[in-house]
Parts: sequence; C-alpha cells; structure tokens
Amino acid sequence: MIPSLFIAHGAPLIAIEDNKYTQFLSDLGNTMPRPKAIVLFSAHWESAVQKVSNVHEYKTIYDFGGFPEALYRIEYPAKGNNDVSKEIEELFTKQGISFDVETKRGLDHGAWVVLRLLYPNADIPVISMSVNPNLSPEEQYKIGKALSELREKDILIIGSGGTVHNLRALKMGEGEGAIDGWALDFDEWLGRHLKNWDVESLFKYNSLAPTAELAVPPYGNEHFIPIFYAMGAADNERTAKLLHRSYRYGNLSHSVWQFG
Repeated sequence: MIPSLFIAHGAPLIAIEDNKYTQFLSDLGNTMPRPKAIVLFSAHWESAVQKVSNVHEYKTIYDFGGFPEALYRIEYPAKGNNDVSKEIEELFTKQGISFDVETKRGLDHGAWVVLRLLYPNADIPVISMSVNPNLSPEEQYKIGKALSELREKDILIIGSGGTVHNLRALKMGEGEGAIDGWALDFDEWLGRHLKNWDVESLFKYNSLAPTAELAVPPYGNEHFIPIFYAMGAADNERTAKLLHRSYRYGNLSHSVWQFG
C-alpha cells in the first residue's frame, strides 16, 4: 500500500532552485513506488464545499507575483483521470461528504511546484482537490479518511502546504542558517504528536501547541490544514514518519511527512 504524504511547497522559487530541499524532493520521486495517479489537496485552492477536479489536461496557474520571469515560463501539463475522479465522487457520496466537480481549473503553484520536483515529466494523472480552512480538523481528517482505500490501488494522496507558514514573520535575507526558536518549538511539538497519532491533541493544536499563533496564524491556517487530509488517508495504519525538515527565511518550514 502506497503511503500518503504531507509536503511543504515553500516559496515558488523552489521551482527554479537547486538546493537541499529541491534535491530531496527529486530523490523522493525517484525512490518511492511509482503511483498510478495522484490526488493532491493544495493550500492554494480554498472552497466552502469540497472540490474534486475532473480535467482532461491542466493549465498551469501562476498564482503569485513579483518573481523572476523564469517562473512564469514553467508549464506542467499534467492530465487528469476520469475514472479516479469518479471513484472519489463515489467514496464521498458513500461517506456523506458534500462536493462539487470542477472541470476547468488548472494547477496552482501549491500543486505544480511539488509535482514538478517529484515527477518532472508530468506523466502521472492528477486529481486536484480543494481545502476548506473553515472546517474543523476532525472534518478535514474525515475527508482524507474517506479516500484511504485509494492507497490500496497505488494512488498517492498528497497534502501540500506548510507546517510553519507565517509570511509576516519571514526574514527574506536569511537562507537555511538560523532558525527561529518558536518555529522549531511548534514543529517539534507537532512531530511528537504525529508520531504518537495523538489526534485528540492535534485537533486542538491551536490551543495546545506552543507558539501556534505564530506558526499557524489565523489568516494563514490554509497552509497547515492539508496535513489533516493526508493523515486521514492513512487512518487505517496510523503511522507517521518525518522524511525531511529544513527551514528557509528564518522560519518557513520545509517539512515532509509520510503517513502509513
């Protein structure tokens, strides 16, 4: 059974950079079992009702500004898969989860930056999924759990976001050197409870985790919550493993977690 993953997509610049993190993601794509399809929940696609894409071929969305021209020339023409989209619809219907089908939206950078590093040839079908920051963590987890049986069919489920993502706290002049203590404190608390699969505490992270208000500010929780969708998809195994963790700009975490 293929695991599910939570992957930090960092800043858009990682799409054109060669560093420790981009090398890790490239290696991960080469060493993991090759999935038959990918279901990806992106922090950059928010909706009040769960969206399930059913697109023949995705256009590349450049949902950022002020970056080098090279970023805007990148294309990731992944294709969708009607059968997998329909299977997701059936699973949601069976679990009583409301959803809408999206047939036109392309891939935002939360999706294509990660996918391009893992699978640069864009030759694996992708089903893009929205996230809803207004749901409780329990409800987000339930949506992921509804898809857990897809892993038995070698379908990779990814939550793309960031465990520590506070744009107002970034120190843009800093690279991968100094790490703010508050960011590390939050990630270490998170790591302990993920490894113990302590969902009771994790679902209350905003009141229990140290410095949660800095690591996951109320205006930016959409980047943290994809971890609950990815976790839910491995509810039948309940194992968590930290594959990578590094930091950029003082506190922007590049964490990759494997579930199952």
